[in-house]
Amino acid sequence: MAPIQSLWGRAMHRVHYVPLSAGIRSASNPPTSVRHSSSGFTLLELLVVIVIIGLLASYVGPKYFGQLGKSEVTVARAQLEAFSQALDTYRLDMGRYPTAEEGLRALVARPAGAETSPTARWNGPYLKTDLPLDPWGRPYQYRTPGARGEYEVASLGQDGHSSPDLVRP
Repeated sequence: MAPIQSLWGRAMHRVHYVPLSAGIRSASNPPTSVRHSSSGFTLLELLVVIVIIGLLASYVGPKYFGQLGKSEVTVARAQLEAFSQALDTYRLDMGRYPTAEEGLRALVARPAGAETSPTARWNGPYLKTDLPLDPWGRPYQYRTPGARGEYEVASLGQDGHSSPDLVRP
């Protein structure tokens, strides 16, 4: 084991003293060298990246939002099909489709006259959940008699007007 004084002496040789005035810059003490940092991006490089991102967004954005509109129509058609099946089951149980006054509400709640009819056997609810709104937040329209059948269930669509694509006889 080395003596403590020799260890201390070796440690003292490793310490470098910096004068206090070394960190202070003034006219009498100018910097000895000017460093140029290359760790950032130039304005031109940033502009090129922004243009590339903009081009990609302009190409992908319309395709994505076009698919979004198609999916809403697909959801509305699926809900119209579910209403159609529920109405057919209601007709089998009750012997008739709901009246215009009862509307689609008769699929989830027993109509007022269902208990008095001897042939009517309301066996609902015929939908698993409460009446859904269409994908655009509007209630579905029920008409009886319909233009193409005994009833029609329709969605008013995105623009608020019934379209032939969103009518289910």
